[in-house]
Amino acid sequence: MIVFKTSRDEKTKETILEVPLRGQLLLDFPLFNKGSCFSKEERRELGLLGLLPTHVSTIEEQLTRAYENYRQKETEVERYIFLTSLQDRNETLFYRLLQDHITEMMPIIYTPTVGVACQHYSHMFRRPRGLFISYPKRQEMETILKNTPYPNIEVIVVTDGERILGLGDQGVGGMGIPVGKLSLYTLCAGIHPATTLPILLDVGTGNRELLKDPLYLGWQHERVRGREYDDFIEAFVQGVMHTYPHVLLQWEDFSKDNAGCLLERYRNRMCTFNDDIQGTGAVTLAGLLTAMEITRSKLREQRIAILGAGSAALGISDQIAAAMMGEGLSENEARSAIWLVDSQGLVHSGRKNLEPQKQRYAHPLNHSAGWRLVHPERITLVDVVFNVRPTILLGTGAQPGAFTEQIVREMARHVEQPIIFPLSNPTSKSEAKPADLIVWTEGRALVATGSPFPDVTYQGRVIRIGQCNNAFIFPGVGLGVIAARARHVTDEMFVVAARALHEFSPAHRDPHAPLYPALEDIRTISRQVALAVAAEAQRAGLAEKTSREELERRVDEKMWAPQYMRLRYKTD
Repeated sequence: MIVFKTSRDEKTKETILEVPLRGQLLLDFPLFNKGSCFSKEERRELGLLGLLPTHVSTIEEQLTRAYENYRQKETEVERYIFLTSLQDRNETLFYRLLQDHITEMMPIIYTPTVGVACQHYSHMFRRPRGLFISYPKRQEMETILKNTPYPNIEVIVVTDGERILGLGDQGVGGMGIPVGKLSLYTLCAGIHPATTLPILLDVGTGNRELLKDPLYLGWQHERVRGREYDDFIEAFVQGVMHTYPHVLLQWEDFSKDNAGCLLERYRNRMCTFNDDIQGTGAVTLAGLLTAMEITRSKLREQRIAILGAGSAALGISDQIAAAMMGEGLSENEARSAIWLVDSQGLVHSGRKNLEPQKQRYAHPLNHSAGWRLVHPERITLVDVVFNVRPTILLGTGAQPGAFTEQIVREMARHVEQPIIFPLSNPTSKSEAKPADLIVWTEGRALVATGSPFPDVTYQGRVIRIGQCNNAFIFPGVGLGVIAARARHVTDEMFVVAARALHEFSPAHRDPHAPLYPALEDIRTISRQVALAVAAEAQRAGLAEKTSREELERRVDEKMWAPQYMRLRYKTD
């Protein structure tokens, strides 16, 4: 294992990173490699003479060269490949490049481009990253978990690849999500990349195209389900708890049938959360809180229609309901203000075999008595909009174009400033294009999206579209949890995270500004989210109580900056 040790040069007072590698092995190790930036002294001391071109570069020269190469790539997928290849060669340069061009490059390393990369993972494969734990190797769980090169893992992101964004089952290709998420932990919150570990649980796939693909890199077997699946997950969790007893485990892109169940099963046994549920809920709530300020109304007064009733929709609903209860509504009143519509129509009490997690938001069937329905056999989103007259419309169903002109115009007839968030990822799955929403509401809608969209020009006014991006929440939550050394992650931590993010909205200063801040501010935002989460962990008795100053010191200590350090060879 590679252990990161530092010492101090007594003459120069410079911090020195001690490395156990020399020569070509050092150049091949991305967290130590500086490429052409190795100094003349380092080249001699570390056995690099002759292995690099003569010129000693500055990191600014490297950044210019790297960005020039990036811009020469003609497609987003080619740029994704370039950036991941850079990450595999030189992680410091990779993160510094992303930091300098975050708005341009975040959609490349994560949504929407990462979705395409997951779909073509086995055909684009170059170099492995993280751990692949397959069902046939389940008896060797702890052996596999110990095979990471770094001993001090603090954050794990794990997926089984079954519900990748809005693209469905991608099997082993789902590894692109944990890798991408952990890149955002480092980019946005400064969590050191050597303390992060992406994991893919390979339990087969239900994707017929992948099963037929001769180049597919995963276990070519039907997806394991039922008791066998549950036992495999249990073995994985026990292995993690034994190998990394203080780690934060994030569940990512599990199916709606498993996501909520896994969170409930393990949230009180270990330090864990699900970003699709809790992170999505928190970042959406932050935008809605800002929208309430702009419309000068209260969340408790709203009528909310949500297309989709999966883990993301339920997470959003839970956060909204909690905020409404904080404004004085009862639990029943809060849930009654939320109308979920899934592939079978409105979630109501008259439906048979309704999943337990949806039942708490099921409206009594008599609530829709007397409605005129477009399709009498089921109550659709159109019916809900025409009869409920929602003030807020959210999309999590990955149904592109589902927010039609008819629906939006009808909503806008009854609401002065409709709040419309088409949240599905990637861009191809968005329920509507912001430009259409602006036109259909005569420029009155407050719009935020799950994927990045360009500015909209309407009647001479440029309208910037804020991105309801989970990256504003989960990196800061993770930073706060590990800095406070919290034992568990609670829903209240996401509420305080949402409120911390809400404070950064540019709409506080200008009601015509986006609901969400610019990505350039994300490290500052993540720090404040972390402090709020860490303070909540201490308030809840889940972490050792310290002074505010000590908490700030711990958070700042965890925030790694992508800059080169002087290296010295040391074997012990």
